[in-house]
Amino acid sequence: MMNLRNIVLWLFIALIVFGLFNLFSNTSGDRNTVDLTYSQFLDEVEAGSIKDVIIRGNNINGAFEDGRSFKTYAANDPTLVDRLNDRGVNISAAPLDDGYPSLLGVLISWFPMLLLIGVWIFFMRQMQGGRGGAMGFGRSKAKLLTENKNKVTFNDVAGIDEAKEELVEIVEFLKDPRKFQKLGGRIPKGALLIGPPGTGKTLLARAVAGEAGVPFFTISGSDFVEMFVGVGASRVRDMFEQGRRNAPCIIFIDEIDAVGRSRGAGLGGGNDEREQTLNQILVEMDGFDTQEGIILVAATNRPDVLDPALLRPGRFDRQVVVPNPDILGREAILKVHIKKISVAPDVDIRTIARGTPGFSGADLANIVNEAALLAARKNKKIVTMVDFEEAKDKVMMGSERRSLVMSQEEKELTAYHEGGHAVVALNQSASDPIHKATIIPRGRALGMVMRLPERDQLSLPREKMLADITVAMGGRVAEEIIFGDKKVTSGASSDIEMATKMARNMVTKFGMSEKLGPLQYGENEEEVFLGRSVQRHQNVSEETAKLIDSEIRQIVDSCYDLAKKILNEKIDDLHALAKGLIEYETLNGDEITTLLKEGKIDRSNPEEEINNAGPSVPKSGKSAPVGPSFKPKPQTS
Repeated sequence: MMNLRNIVLWLFIALIVFGLFNLFSNTSGDRNTVDLTYSQFLDEVEAGSIKDVIIRGNNINGAFEDGRSFKTYAANDPTLVDRLNDRGVNISAAPLDDGYPSLLGVLISWFPMLLLIGVWIFFMRQMQGGRGGAMGFGRSKAKLLTENKNKVTFNDVAGIDEAKEELVEIVEFLKDPRKFQKLGGRIPKGALLIGPPGTGKTLLARAVAGEAGVPFFTISGSDFVEMFVGVGASRVRDMFEQGRRNAPCIIFIDEIDAVGRSRGAGLGGGNDEREQTLNQILVEMDGFDTQEGIILVAATNRPDVLDPALLRPGRFDRQVVVPNPDILGREAILKVHIKKISVAPDVDIRTIARGTPGFSGADLANIVNEAALLAARKNKKIVTMVDFEEAKDKVMMGSERRSLVMSQEEKELTAYHEGGHAVVALNQSASDPIHKATIIPRGRALGMVMRLPERDQLSLPREKMLADITVAMGGRVAEEIIFGDKKVTSGASSDIEMATKMARNMVTKFGMSEKLGPLQYGENEEEVFLGRSVQRHQNVSEETAKLIDSEIRQIVDSCYDLAKKILNEKIDDLHALAKGLIEYETLNGDEITTLLKEGKIDRSNPEEEINNAGPSVPKSGKSAPVGPSFKPKPQTS
């Protein structure tokens, strides 16, 4: 329908342009008309050069014998007609105009104004999506999804059972409001879904509407804010009015932080349009009663920036946390997505779930999709566990860059670097088990060691953090021991960054420094304004800042010395592991253990042993990549 209207509009514009062209092409002939005085006209008549004339009162128009046009104004001369007859001039007469402009003349005179009005209406419709004409930009852009269109229920939502239980009460209220009204209960007016991106907040809100069988209005927070002040508030009023007409219903506002930020924050002041829109939302939420059957559900991943007035009781009474799923939740989510593809019997969903801690539902869906694409690229009829392992590595570390040509020196340096990480990790009891070590470039990294935790880690003990810093230092220490200080590369830059950040958190946030004690020390707060960094205030004194730096240095240095001690004692293991990486490029956890114990590995089916390492390693979980080696960049002055 929209395409048809656009076609008709452009055809109308084309007809107007064509008509104007013909009109002006006809009137342009007046430019070639010769203005004659009456005396000149009589001379031309006597000379016989006039072919015909048209007389309208005292106005005379005519043509010369050579085809040129002329016009003149005649005096009251009763002998004019006789003179023209004597010279054989063809005479035509016409009445005078009545003095009123014709319809065409009116259209021509008003055409520029009408054209400007039409162009303005056209662009306003385009800016506002064509809804409601030029004055429809104050209407809500909320989309209505009925129960028969894209219906989603709680069966389609997995891995967030606690969040679903929080919303079951809202579903029951929408199905049977009298059940709560009999006892005088009041259902919450609004529910705010809080969680990281990709955890299924929007899907959960749609499932509430699907379970209750009520209309579902969805709109983004950014759809309220426009360049015109007052448009957002008007759209809020229209949205709630639509909700009242379709009650009982659910109104879902996605990314509410776009319009619900705290008022009066920031150096430059607030946005008047955004604040007016927020004020209107607050008023509307106070204005409607739960008896109307309208439930407002909003989602955000930044609850810290929301205005406190939004979060008070009576507006968003209930805050539902939608976290990243645990291992059971990931397994349930994988089962939902795997139903859509054909999988082989060797696919172990529990192993994949254990190997992806910290992943959101969107991340897991991406892994399943990548596995299906990899299997299709290999012309397979079903998706195997090998495909899932490759997809997981691709999502976490990037695609393999086998086309990257590495010199033998770079290959050896990368092998010893990753070997240093692996040997130190094997000799740290608090470190996570090694899942895979590789020197195949992936993404920006030239190599990587993946460690997998045995279970989801909710908190980190001191010994685990110290072990991680020690393992991070293993790559740099191995380079120094094998190649010397002059051959050390920038490959350990990310390791040093991670170790420094972890040590700083231990000192300033976790209270793990004996000298500083169990206190939190904030860093200097800075704010970027107009492209310049403006320091607002300093949270610690200069002496305390020096002590913090000293404690951080002490932690990193002690871990560095421990890594050097381990590698010097296990130098044979380092050489053996580096040679194995140079020969096989990728080793899984079992192969590394076998290589260090027996000095060799048996790889009867290399591809299956490498890629299907997950099922053969009982301790599997999300990788914690350690030691990505980055290619040094040339220094530029």
